[in-house]
Amino acid sequence: MGTNRRYAESIDARTSERILDRITRDGPLQTLTAVELQLDKLAVTTDPKPERVRAWVRFGSTPVIVDAEACMWTENAVAIRFRAADKEFRCWVWRGAIAQSGRDASR
Repeated sequence: MGTNRRYAESIDARTSERILDRITRDGPLQTLTAVELQLDKLAVTTDPKPERVRAWVRFGSTPVIVDAEACMWTENAVAIRFRAADKEFRCWVWRGAIAQSGRDASR
């Protein structure tokens, strides 16, 4: 028996969505604190056309990589937004937690 190559990507995407939906129940989405962000000291850039990125986030103690948009950034951190479990989530992550999907979103 072979695999269904025609629908494999669609099946993988739905499976990933279900896993992410479950992980969102593992605890609150973690974000960087005001002390870590230093927004009162560092310049913040807002992108009018947010770029697609992949980012490591943490729900409670569970890490997961998500497809997101990089909306703002400083020299150290990136503000992202993404959808899971029919909700929009927003958080700040360290620049190192971002893998670009297009042009360099964390500049």
